[in-house]
Amino acid sequence: MSGKLRRLVCNRTGLRLLAKVPLTHSTGLISVRFYSARVVYLEKERAVAIEAVERASRVCEAVFKRLVTDETLTKKDKSPVTVADFSAQAVVNNILEKYFPNDPIVGEEDSKDLLGEEGRVLREKVVELTNTAVNTPMSTEEVLKAIDRGQYAGGSTGRHWTLDPIDGTKGFLRGEQFAVCLALIIDGKVRLGVVGCPNLPYDMSQPEGEKGVLAVAVEKQGAFQRKLNVKDFIETPIFVSIVEDSCNASFCESVEAGHANHGDSAKIAELLGITKQSVRMDSQCKYVAVARGDADIYLRLPVDSKYVEKIWDHAAGNIIIQEAGGQVSDVNGEPLDFSQGRTLSANKGVIAANANIFGTVVEAVKATLSNKF
Repeated sequence: MSGKLRRLVCNRTGLRLLAKVPLTHSTGLISVRFYSARVVYLEKERAVAIEAVERASRVCEAVFKRLVTDETLTKKDKSPVTVADFSAQAVVNNILEKYFPNDPIVGEEDSKDLLGEEGRVLREKVVELTNTAVNTPMSTEEVLKAIDRGQYAGGSTGRHWTLDPIDGTKGFLRGEQFAVCLALIIDGKVRLGVVGCPNLPYDMSQPEGEKGVLAVAVEKQGAFQRKLNVKDFIETPIFVSIVEDSCNASFCESVEAGHANHGDSAKIAELLGITKQSVRMDSQCKYVAVARGDADIYLRLPVDSKYVEKIWDHAAGNIIIQEAGGQVSDVNGEPLDFSQGRTLSANKGVIAANANIFGTVVEAVKATLSNKF
C-alpha cells in the first residue's frame, strides 16, 4: 500500500470512513484504529466485493441508458436486461478471479447463448458494455471465460461466492428497483454480503432525492450503507426498525405478483393487525429497505409447492438483515440453509423482520399457510 495503511475512523455520529492515510496522520475524531498489527476478518474480501458490485452497477446503468427505450418496454423486449446480466457477471467474476483465483462462484448465467453466429450480436454488445467498467480491456474470449466461472455447484464445505448480476429484471427495465447482489459463503454459511441498488433513494423520506445505495455486511461486524459509486468512503450503520407491536408494522413486498402470493399476504396482515400500506419494490432492495428500517417485514411466500429459491436471490440480503439486528427464516421458522448447493432446497419461502416482532410474524405465516407447504 505504498507506506500507507487502511484505517477505520469512527466519529460522534457513528460514521465509518475507510481511507488510506500515513501512519503518522493525526485527527480530532474520537478514535482511529490502524490495521497494521492485526488482520480484520474478511477485510480484503469486503473491499473487493464492494469494488465488484460498484463496477457491475455502473455496467447496468450504462446498459439502461444505451439500450432501454419506450419501444423496449412496449414490446416487452428483455434483450437489454440480458446484456446487463451477462456484462455484470463478467465484470464481477473477472474481479474475483484477479483477487481470489481459487474461489469458485455460483452464478446465474452461462455463456451458451453468446456462442456461434446466433449469439454474435448479443455477444458483441456484452463485450462492449463489459469493457466500460474494467481497467484493462477484455477480449471476447476473456469475457466468455469470466461469465462461465459462475457454474460452481455450491455445497457445505470450503468457500465460494454467489452472484445475482441483476436481481429484479422487470424493475430494471422500468427504471425502478433492481440490485446487483454478491455474497461469500464459507462452510455453508453466508459470511459477507454486498447489495448494490442504483435506483434506491439514499434516504427513503426523500424519495426524489439522491439515489444509489450500496449495503454491506460482514458476519459479526454490523451492516452499513454507503452512496453507490461515490468515492468518499463514508459508510453509515443501518439498523432494522424498533417496532414492538405488529399492528404498527408495514410490509415490504414484491411488485410482481408472480414473486409472491398477495392473497396470503393479506390474510397474514389481518392476523397481525397491519393496516399500513405496503412498500412495494423489486429485487433484494427489499432486504436493504427492511435492514435500514424503511419497512418492518419482508415476506416471500411460496407460490406453489414445487418452486425452490436460488441461493443468489437471498444470500447477500440474508446477512445484511441479520447484521442490522433483524432475523430471517423460511415460512416454517427454520434458518435459510445455504449449504445445499445452488438452491435453498431445504427451505420454503422467506420471512425477515426485526427481532421484536419476528416470532409473531412467523406464527401468523404458519397459521395462514398451514398444510399448504
